[in-house]
Parts: sequence; structure tokens; C-alpha cells
Amino acid sequence: MASVVLSNAEKLYIVHGVQEDLRVDGRGCEDYRCAEVETDIVSNTSGSARVKLGHTDILVGVKAEMGTPKLEKPDEGYLEFSVDCSANAAPEFEGRGGEELGAEIANTLYRVFSSESSVDLKSLCINPRDHCWVLYVDVLLLECGGNVFDPVSIAVKAALFNTRIPKVRVLEDEEGSKEIELSDDPYDCIRLNVDNVPCIVTLSKIGSRHVVDATLQEEACSLASLLISVTSKGDLTSMKKLGKGSLDPESIFEMMETGKRVGKSLHIALQKTLDEEESLGASRQKVGFLG
Repeated sequence: MASVVLSNAEKLYIVHGVQEDLRVDGRGCEDYRCAEVETDIVSNTSGSARVKLGHTDILVGVKAEMGTPKLEKPDEGYLEFSVDCSANAAPEFEGRGGEELGAEIANTLYRVFSSESSVDLKSLCINPRDHCWVLYVDVLLLECGGNVFDPVSIAVKAALFNTRIPKVRVLEDEEGSKEIELSDDPYDCIRLNVDNVPCIVTLSKIGSRHVVDATLQEEACSLASLLISVTSKGDLTSMKKLGKGSLDPESIFEMMETGKRVGKSLHIALQKTLDEEESLGASRQKVGFLG
């Protein structure tokens, strides 16, 4: 994870501010930085999104490819996650420094999406036991400016919302052999229902209080964080502690309640942005990957 070194005086200044609900950048403890979300920006994918949150910059591409259902779930498709941390994202990522964080983010995404209700995997099945859609979700961390997990989850949800999967017909001949026919009409496609896809809210304990969307400087003052995934209804689906410090039960309960409350607001704001962007259609001005 990217990090900064602060003097004791700088840490004291940040900690005291948090206790007064006034952070260095003027936010309250439960406020996110302004996020920029843009979808449909990588042309050779089934869906894509870019999210910038402060100085953290995430690009996600989704590719739908035909595969074989897993033996234990013959009537479902599935998602595969891969995470790459650009060597330019943080000095610590040069060489193979970003591999550990990439693996941690990928494992977290697998855990978040392990819930049966997050994505309707049965809708990705084409032909039980034989053919299904596999969604390869590739995450690229372009810049790391504190709080990586939350924007990754936002970008994944936005990219899945943007994903279009071609409609398929299964044709059977007289001998009983089956043939797959893909629709070549770009508008004849399946859209994923992302209503139950969770977003991650990371809560960092600083002094006796906790903050959401910590900057690199605030992360340097926090010994422990709680990473929780929350649905748009405010249901908590998974939880993980980060950092070397400990959290007492009362703090964990308070952080969970904050996470649920903040998570619901996050989903509402994200969905509003996605709907507004989609309503613009072809008239939308794209900033694009190099914007």
C-alpha cells in the first residue's frame, strides 16, 4: 500500500482535527471526496469505467467470453477478477511492489461477490453444463492517493452496469447436437442487474473517532481500518479488518453503523450519476482514458 511519512506534529494536527469532526481538507468524518465516474471508455471491452476519487485513479474493463460452467454450479456463469497496480501509481509499486496489494484487492472482490445475491449468475448461463458467460473483470490502479478499495468497488459496479452481453440462441439439429448462434446486433444484448452489487466502505480509526475515505496522510495516522461491503439497501455483506492495530467491540459496532449509512448514500449518488450519463446517449461528451 502506498504510504507517506509524517512528523509527530503533523500527525497530532490531523488527529486533533478528526476529534473535532474537521479534517485537514475541510471534510467532516463521514464525507467522501468528490468522485468522478465515467463509463464506456475502453472500446474493446464489454463494459468499462474509470473512477477518480481525490488522487486515486482506477480503470476497470469487463470482457464477456464464452466458457464452461463450473462442475459445482452447472447452471451459472461466473466472474474472474484480476488486479494490476501500475508502477507509476506509487513509488512502492516499482518492480513487483504492487503485486501484494493487487492480490489483496482481487481476494477482497472475490469475497464481496461471493454472496449469491450480488449478481444473478444464472442469467449468465447459456446451456447448463456446457456453455456460460464468464465475465473477466480487469482492474488497473493508475494512481494511489489513499483509500483504494472504495473506488475499486465503485468502478467495478459502474463497469458491470455498462456491460453489454450479446444475446445467444442455442440451436439443436436432428442428431441432438447443439450449436450456439450469437446475435450480431449490438443493441440485441443482455444487461446485468447491478442493484444488489455491494460497494466497499473503508473506515479508518484515528484517535477515538473514525473517518471514511481517508487520504494518504490520514492513513498514516490510523493503526486499524474496517473494510465493509454494503448493498444499496444498507445490508452488510462482508467485513475485514486492515492494519496492525486493534479495534474494540464498541468501535466496530459504531463503524459498521456508519458504513451502512454512508454506503446507502454512496449507492444513491452512484446510481444517479450512471443513470444521468446513460440518458445522454450518443450526445455525451466523453473525457476518455487519456482525458
